[in-house]
Amino acid sequence: MFWIEILKAVLFGIVEGITEWLPISSTGHLILLDTLVRLDVSPEFYEMFQVVIQLGAIGAVLVLFFHKLNPFSPKKTAPERTRTWQLWAKVVVAVIPSAVLGLLFDDWMDEHLYNYVVVAVALIVYGVAFLVVERRERTFKIRDVDQIDYRTALLIGAFQCLSLIPGTSRSGSTILGGILLGVARPAAAEFSFFLAIPTMLGASALKLMKYLLEGLTPTGTEIAVLVVGSVVSFLVSLAVIRGLMEYVRKRSFSVFGVYRIVLGVLVIGYFLARTYF
Repeated sequence: MFWIEILKAVLFGIVEGITEWLPISSTGHLILLDTLVRLDVSPEFYEMFQVVIQLGAIGAVLVLFFHKLNPFSPKKTAPERTRTWQLWAKVVVAVIPSAVLGLLFDDWMDEHLYNYVVVAVALIVYGVAFLVVERRERTFKIRDVDQIDYRTALLIGAFQCLSLIPGTSRSGSTILGGILLGVARPAAAEFSFFLAIPTMLGASALKLMKYLLEGLTPTGTEIAVLVVGSVVSFLVSLAVIRGLMEYVRKRSFSVFGVYRIVLGVLVIGYFLARTYF
């Protein structure tokens, strides 16, 4: 049974690594996957696992953008190091809205929002939003992540609050928000990646702290599941982030809007069929 759980962890890591960065909701997909392929772990561990597994995905961002995010790089000039510090300051400003709401309503959201109905509705609603936004011709005044000012960063952070609803997508809400604010897709995607670092670290630390404060201790299998899932998520994220950055330079997000709508309808149909037939 141990190896079966490890194989399941690999599957969860693949899904997390793909869906964390595409605007299709990683949390939503993990909730749906859990209804089909259940890990043999305690409910408390799984609640922590589905958030902490994101640490692997964070590692991919740090590796791929290490030079851009490193203010101490000897290869950077003094002005470049200053811009790097300013970028980090904007990321911190952007994370404030979701951090405040997340701390205040974390337990309530876990109890009321983590179900297939909320996920399906969010998938469809934001799928339609992507199609509507992408159909309009837009002039992007911000084409590089360094051009994002503090006001725009804070507003993108406000859009990130939408992702507290499972099925919405953290990357989807921040990228969509960036586009509406006049940020070009590549710059919006890149800023979304950077914003993920403190957001996911904070969310993971909160879940892990709650788990440990409850006096719970993971089993050996549970530890292996978390490690394997995180490592696989890291490796898959490396490829997905590279691919997404190349994709957004040439194409719109309309295809993700269609995917979200189709998946949301299928989810509702599946659970209705399982309930009544």
